[in-house]
Amino acid sequence: MDTPAEVESGSDGGSDGSPGPVSQISLWAPPRSTRYKSKRRKRILLLVGSVAAVAVLAGGAAAVAVFVGGDSGSVGGAVAAGEFVGSWSGEMNQVDTEGQHVADWDARVSIEEGAEHGTSAWITFSCSGSLVLSASEGDRAVYAYTETADPEDRCVDEAELTLWPEEDGRGLRAEWSSVTDEGTRMTSTGVLG
Repeated sequence: MDTPAEVESGSDGGSDGSPGPVSQISLWAPPRSTRYKSKRRKRILLLVGSVAAVAVLAGGAAAVAVFVGGDSGSVGGAVAAGEFVGSWSGEMNQVDTEGQHVADWDARVSIEEGAEHGTSAWITFSCSGSLVLSASEGDRAVYAYTETADPEDRCVDEAELTLWPEEDGRGLRAEWSSVTDEGTRMTSTGVLG
């Protein structure tokens, strides 16, 4: 037998010499049709190309939003720098995790031109530190506070200061948030003018 699909005529064949029933079967699978192979390939390429085009367009739109200033969750996003630049001072009211009054203290905050850096002094506690803009959203700016001086060891090493304009435009609302060495969350709020 030359090929697996060949049929041998045997004694079971018809009397007229026509082949009889198949007596052997091929063990190899029939060849796959290549008729639709190029169509499948084109569909896959079209699908991959479409997905890539959508990804490129979405990435481009996001990049434009960031460069134009439309990304409100990024550093320096929608906050108008002029609203925060300058020196501000006021009294802060500090409460613990349960909302119990802990202390009132005087604070002074200075925000440099560009509103990305500044300094802070917690006058009542004789502490001071640096401020670096870490996030902004809408009309709020969030600064990371890092302590630079604490001669009486009364202050936290790190805190977060959130600033936003007062409704009357005459000052800034301030919220300090920190965790003490003992693990107690402290929040201080007040108005800086």
